[in-house]
Parts: sequence; structure tokens; C-alpha cells
Amino acid sequence: MAQHNRNDKIVFWGSFIALITTSMAFIIRAILINSGIWPEAFGLDKVQASVLFGAGIWPFAISIILFSLVIDYVGYRFAMFFSFVCYAIFGVLAMMAYGAVSGEVADLAAAQAKAWHYLYWGSVILGLGNGTVEAFINPVVATIFKDEKTKWLNILHAGWPGGLVLGGVLAITLSGIVADDWRILIALMFLPAVIYLIMLFKAKFPVNERVAAGTSYKEMLAEFGVVGAFIAFSLIFAQIGDVLGLSSTITWALIAITVIGYGVYCRSIGNFFLILMVIIMMPLATTELGTDGAISGLMENSMHDAGLNPAWVLVYTSLIMMILRFNAGPVIKALTPLGLLCTCSALAIVGLYLLSFAQGLGFIFLAATVYGVAKTYFWPTMLGVVSEQTPKGGALTINAIAGIGMLFVGIVGGPIIGYIQETSATTAIEEEMPAIVEQITQENSFLLGDYTAINADSLSELPETVESDVNVIRQRESQGALAKIAIFPAFMLVCFIGLLLYFKSKGGYKPKVISQDSH
Repeated sequence: MAQHNRNDKIVFWGSFIALITTSMAFIIRAILINSGIWPEAFGLDKVQASVLFGAGIWPFAISIILFSLVIDYVGYRFAMFFSFVCYAIFGVLAMMAYGAVSGEVADLAAAQAKAWHYLYWGSVILGLGNGTVEAFINPVVATIFKDEKTKWLNILHAGWPGGLVLGGVLAITLSGIVADDWRILIALMFLPAVIYLIMLFKAKFPVNERVAAGTSYKEMLAEFGVVGAFIAFSLIFAQIGDVLGLSSTITWALIAITVIGYGVYCRSIGNFFLILMVIIMMPLATTELGTDGAISGLMENSMHDAGLNPAWVLVYTSLIMMILRFNAGPVIKALTPLGLLCTCSALAIVGLYLLSFAQGLGFIFLAATVYGVAKTYFWPTMLGVVSEQTPKGGALTINAIAGIGMLFVGIVGGPIIGYIQETSATTAIEEEMPAIVEQITQENSFLLGDYTAINADSLSELPETVESDVNVIRQRESQGALAKIAIFPAFMLVCFIGLLLYFKSKGGYKPKVISQDSH
């Protein structure tokens, strides 16, 4: 960063710490929910706990996209302040939730219901703040380092696993204190938040590359195009419709009105390269984020068997990602961004295949390491390639592809992985234990169709030995299904090889540069 002035360094590292804040906020809420601390304190069942967890996720993805549409008007400084205010509001509401059920409470059920609302809306606001951080840091860093976007976006996004490492270590070392008073974790989240506020309070943010070149707002929207808008707004309104309980008719009407209005204004299908990258981002996000639950469960079982805290799995994998992203420059220089994405896709296929049959702590950690290395560079390198090849898209294209990836995982990708695992398990039970299959299965449906699932209540009514045999099959098949999930990185590999050959025919991969006479 020697060629950049002191202000640029402050803006970059302030943005880095802002992403650490986002990551810590994410993991702290996950720890408080998944460890049972919040469910026990506030009387939450599993459904309520899942809803509470989701309340911090979907606003994150939606605000990345929506804020990108206006960020060049309201400014990066406003976005930075807005994100901090969101963290502050979350902190206040979390403390109010604690106070509602503390001490002598006359009506515990009523107090827990009040606390639930504080936590739910606090989580929604926190999610908006997290998304706003991403909405300003990505275009800011891409603008400061417009000649090395992919390298510096990878270094920036080392902040995400960095926050997970901090959060994981704090959760392990302070587990006794947190069990007595979870407010300590909320307070610790504010340390990086205050640091980035102080660092960026008086810093001078750069003018976005698109704006500086004189590319109009309409041209930015045209770069994203109707196809990109259709995908983004379909996912946004599908998520909002699900949260608000809107009918499919109303949801599709909102999508149609928004996309038609977008198309009438920008009059563009969109940049073909960007459309392809949006399509690739869907399986990429599913590969990176959607498989985490299955792999963590596999590793955590072995950690429990070895008498170790499962949270060390998170610390280990996050530390790998942080170190590798910090050192992305030489790797990108050697392989090129698309070559790196090809390599990572191939490694992801190998990693998922190994994980599908790995047994024993050593082998599982080896396979998880291969997979962890593979997924390390996916997200920031995709952002870098999109920013380098569609600079006219400014903040919109670099952030929209991230938001689309997150929304797709939650709405489609994650359920598809669940479908693959559930179908594998029921098929195996039908083959190995045909006498009981009708007793323990039921027909369910999801976005893409119907499927047969195991009914937990019916299963629990069977003798313990039978239930145990079924659970062994379920675990085996859920793990084995990871090999089938390798179809996602396999699709990505084909696409990236095609793009490599395309750019080779054009003289090699080169970032596009916009100037005032280029539009």
C-alpha cells in the first residue's frame, strides 16, 4: 500500500475493521442462539430460534443490494454512520430484552414475549447495518485499488474470517462468564465498531470510479440490466413475501412492477458477462455457505468424540481463510483471477468428495482443510472479477452479486442441499429397512417440488434399537451426499474454464478501465 497516501490507508483499515464488526456480530448472535443461551433465557422453541437467526440474515442480503442503488447519492460516510447507528440500536434492544426477563418478573411468559420482539427487531436492524457495511466497503476498496481490485478485495475480506476467529476464541475463553451474563459478548462486539467509527469519522472517502469517470446512473443500471434486476428482485421479494406471509400473487406482482419499471428506465438486458457471473454466483454461494452446516456437524461430532470444544473447528477453518486471503496477491499474480477460481473449483470438488467418506478426526480435518482452502478465495475473487470487468456498474454490480449469492443460498441453495441429503437418507432406508419406511416417512414440499422426508415424531415412537439404526443411516447418507453436492463446483469449473479460453482468445485476462470518453 506504499503508493497510497495516509488517508487511503486509514479508509482501507477502517473498512477492514468494519467487516470484522460485521463478522463478530454474526457469530456472536449465532453462538447465543445455537448454544441455547438465548432460547433458555427467553423461552424460545426451535422454530422461534430459527426465525430469530434468520432475522439477522435476510436484511443483510437485501440491504447490500438496495443500499447500492443510492449509495453514490447519500455517500459512503452516511452509509458508515448508518451502519454504526444500527449496531447501537441492536445493542440497546438486546439490553432491553435482558432487562425484560431479569429480576423478579410477575408474568414470565409476557416478559419473554416482549423480549422476543426486542431481539427480533434488533436482529433485523443489525442485519441492515451489516449489509450497509458491505455496501460501502466493497466499492470503496475497489475504487482506492482500481489497479489491483481482486488482490485488495481478498485482503479486505480477510476481515470476515478474522472476526470469526475473534468471536470464536472469545466464546471459548469466556464461556463460563457468558453463561452467567451474555451481555459481555454484546459489549465486546462494540469494540471494533467504535474503532472503525473513530477511524472513518474524519476520513475522506474516494469518489467512486464510475462517478469520477462521468458514467451516468442510468448507465450503471443498464450494466446490471433487466436480467440482473429480475434475478435480484425476485429473490428480494420472495424473501420479504415469506417473512410477511404475502401470497404468491402479490409477490409476483411486486416483482413484475419493479422489474418492468427498471427495464423501462434503463432499456438494457444487461452486460452478458455480468449475467453469466450472476448465474455462476448462485452455485458458488451454495458451495461456500450452504455446505457449512453439514461439514461443521461432521467435524463437531469427531471433536466431541475427542473431548474437544467444537468451536475450535470454526477458529481453525477461519484462521486458514484469514491467512490465505491476506496473502492473495502472489496467488492471483501467478494464476490470474479466473485461473484462481478454476483452481478453487477443482479443489472444492476434491474436498467435498473426500468429506463424503472421511472417518476419524485426522482424515476429516485433512479433507476439511482441502475444502477450506478451496472456498477461501471464491467470494472476494468473484467480487474482484465483476468489478474489474464491469466498472460501469459501480457499487451496484459488485454489491448486487454478493446480495444475490446470499439470498440464493437462503431461499434455494440451502434447501436444495437439504433435499439432496434427505432424499439420499430416505432412499437408503427404503432399501435397507423397507418394513418401516412407510411408518417413519411423510411427503413434504419445497420451492422446487415434492420430496419424501423422515418424520422425527414417528421415528421416536419406534424401539430405541430401530431408531438408532435409522439415525446411523441418516448420518451416513447425509455425509455421503456431500459427493453429490460437488455438482455445484463442477458446474463452476466448466464455466470458469470457458471464460479462461474466451479471454485467452482475446489476448488474456485484463481489467477494464473506464474514462470520461469511454461511454
